[in-house]
Amino acid sequence: MSEARLTERAAELDAADGLAKRRELFALDDGTVYLDGNSLGALPRHVQDRMADVIGRQWGELRIRSWDESGWWTAPERIGERIAPLVGAAPGQIVVGDSTSVNVFKAVVAAVRMAPEGRDEILVDATTFPTDGYIAESAARLTGHRTVVVDPADVADAAGPRTAAALVNHVDYRAGRLHDLPGITAALHARGALAVWDLCHSAGALPVGLDEHGVDLAVGCTYKYLNGGPGSPAYLYVAERHQDRFDSPLPGWNSHADPFGMTPGYAPAEGAVRGRVGTPDILSMLALEAALDVWDGVTVEAVRAKSLALTDFFLECVEAYVPPGRVTPLTPAAHAERGSQVALACPDAPAVMETLIARGVVGDLRRPDVLRFGFTPLYVGFADTERAARVLADVLAGVNPPPSG
Repeated sequence: MSEARLTERAAELDAADGLAKRRELFALDDGTVYLDGNSLGALPRHVQDRMADVIGRQWGELRIRSWDESGWWTAPERIGERIAPLVGAAPGQIVVGDSTSVNVFKAVVAAVRMAPEGRDEILVDATTFPTDGYIAESAARLTGHRTVVVDPADVADAAGPRTAAALVNHVDYRAGRLHDLPGITAALHARGALAVWDLCHSAGALPVGLDEHGVDLAVGCTYKYLNGGPGSPAYLYVAERHQDRFDSPLPGWNSHADPFGMTPGYAPAEGAVRGRVGTPDILSMLALEAALDVWDGVTVEAVRAKSLALTDFFLECVEAYVPPGRVTPLTPAAHAERGSQVALACPDAPAVMETLIARGVVGDLRRPDVLRFGFTPLYVGFADTERAARVLADVLAGVNPPPSG
């Protein structure tokens, strides 16, 4: 299809886009196509004013009184309730706080402790973000277990009578492949094991269905598709049926049944509060809470529909504009296997991404040869998508192809 026709189609798709007005809620300039929301989401405009109040009034004037009067103490559960609908969880199962890595550690160790006697192995997604693997290996050493690294597609076959739990990414951070959360979870349960899911690259981009699919434990970050800001706190999901047996390896005073009793013995609180540890990072926590306002009136299903339309259109434009053989899509074409990013293998990836960013198309690089483009439907449009593919083709035309053979 010609460039003129694709440009025209982009305008038509933007005109029909029910989420197009959401872009106005974000601090974005018209000269940049921001396709790195799968690493750091854009700033919702109103967060700056909200944080001015948090810092100037709540901290500056009320000071210690804000733990009660400004609701600081209950923020981890309150914000968890805001995230719950985005991942398909009923109230009372998500607590916000700590980093993704810390929450992975809590979830894996707790899953192992809940597993039946004699189960001494932890299955780990072979394509996982490296930290998940590091944490799982450490958790295994601490609990006397061993890790078994398997491809997500092989988890069902790999699980057996010795499997305590499996740690799997919902979406592969590198290639953007969407894994079968319902099927893998069901297969693990059929074999008596627990399912621990990392939702970092799916929450806020597509339906997850934690309750619907019987997930046991899940973790996720909030600075990608949830736009919580750099280093914003992660969250931990503990299914209600497991909460009375959830034995955190990090029993802090914030998760004590009587946190201000300051007793030497630990007695865990009821519910998801058991997932708390120490004093929460209030500034980042409340920036996240403010950022979540952009989801008011938006369904995850609408976001997913636009995500698939954007990524379909980008792949179409890449095919039309980019000379054959210069890039190879790594992200599956099938909707059921695709997250909300497109990864392209490119031998010149470092130089290409550097030039793309200089020309106002911001994606990111996964060494040695992967270009990643994240599509955040709340603020990325179809004209952005067409422009990104066109600039990519122009950049590749200026970069000498690698020698053949």
